Amino acid sequence: MTAQAQTLTAKDFKSDIKPVWCPGCGDFSVLSAVTKALAELQLRPEKVAVVSGIGCSSRIPAYTNVYGFHGVHGRALATATGLKLARPDMTVVVTGGDGDGFSIGGNHFLHACRRNVDMTYIVMDNEVYGMTKGQASPTTDPDWCNSKLTPEGPGVTKLRPLNLALAAGANFVGRGFSGDPNEVARLIAEGIQHPGFSFIQVLSPCVTFRSEQRGWKDIVRKDTLKPRHTMAEAMQVLAEDDGFNTGILFAGDRPPFQPGQKAVTELAAIERRFAS
Repeated sequence: MTAQAQTLTAKDFKSDIKPVWCPGCGDFSVLSAVTKALAELQLRPEKVAVVSGIGCSSRIPAYTNVYGFHGVHGRALATATGLKLARPDMTVVVTGGDGDGFSIGGNHFLHACRRNVDMTYIVMDNEVYGMTKGQASPTTDPDWCNSKLTPEGPGVTKLRPLNLALAAGANFVGRGFSGDPNEVARLIAEGIQHPGFSFIQVLSPCVTFRSEQRGWKDIVRKDTLKPRHTMAEAMQVLAEDDGFNTGILFAGDRPPFQPGQKAVTELAAIERRFAS
């Protein structure tokens, strides 16, 4: 930025639309962290796009003053990949939840990690489907019995997002807690700056359907994950991780995927390609 350019603040990245989340939802803090991170990096709003799927957390594009795309269930990463490859000059951030990202979107998550396109994926994990009234999600404990759909618990081993992201090839892996939005903002900013695919799990309590998650604030351990630079070292840390350590787990050096052809950004040029 030039000396005459205006310094942007978090407020510059917030839209005028009022969030409709339940009072006390952790997603409020994650929204604040996203706007803080964008302001910290002094990115221009017209050079940022936030892409989402379906769910409570996927409302974030509407609450930000940047380009946004609210896609269909589980397909946010596919949409964001196409956007980033077509417009490599854009900063692409993807937001979603554990149901959207790891259930119907699980296949896209795996391949986004291995492709290593330069974008940042923020998953607000509350271990429940909040928008559709409290079903168990892929990250729900097998003995959680408070859902009418699974009164005896889902009985299925919970998915561990950091393990999966690391094994699939994500180049930056971290975890934050919505109760500490400044730390989440730092993780997001570092994820955006790190080349390649960055994955950040944010523990974001659902106070409506998982009221017991209010207690997360007492068991989350801040910044206990320190950056490892090899998969072997990071996997060793995860072997003893209980899901409540936060910080940066892995910062790799794999080069981001680059398309083999020059991006076409003019509509007329795109139309000529399809016509040929």
